[in-house]
Amino acid sequence: MLSKFEVLDNIVRTGAILIVRLDSAEEALAVSRAAIAGGFRALEITLSVPDALGVIRTLSDEYAHDGVAIGAGTVLDPQAAFACIQAGARILVSPNLNPEMIATANRYQAVSVSGAFTPTEIVQTMEAGADIVKLFPTENAGPEYVKTVMAPLPQAPILPAGGATPENVGSWFAAGVTAVGIGSYVTKAARVDGDYTRVTEAAKTFLAAIAAARH
Repeated sequence: MLSKFEVLDNIVRTGAILIVRLDSAEEALAVSRAAIAGGFRALEITLSVPDALGVIRTLSDEYAHDGVAIGAGTVLDPQAAFACIQAGARILVSPNLNPEMIATANRYQAVSVSGAFTPTEIVQTMEAGADIVKLFPTENAGPEYVKTVMAPLPQAPILPAGGATPENVGSWFAAGVTAVGIGSYVTKAARVDGDYTRVTEAAKTFLAAIAAARH
């Protein structure tokens, strides 16, 4: 099992968490495997995926010795947090602040990524012990918003959930984010007759854009 520090290193080193929110367990598994082949080392399987715990358990078992961190998304309370940890999740992501969820993650040394938007919420999330602050929603925010928020809060480890593309990801990192959450650009890359090659290529493209932006 990856330690908490190894999981955090995966996220910071690649600069990304893949958000897998799909309509079937089979699709979630296939897309996750293809994205891992493309270089992703931290994944979030949202609990909206059918049999999400089964998907988390399967991927955790498959990649137990490959240094890939499998996590869970939309973890709203401590009960869900514990169930996800039992299934093998090493990352717990929530759209909102629930201190008990974060406490459960810390108790079992899973990485917590907790949602916030305003400066007050960001500070409260850090005070609650979250490892990373998930900027959510991002539809009304952008790199300039992050830059403005981080002027008085440079210590905030912010991860925007959505809105990043290979073309604009440099602006997010220039604003000071720790990593970005990536979804449909990779997970919904064109697929034909069970061929997920384009998912792998989309993963490579995005991760290369992040590496170039940070360099």
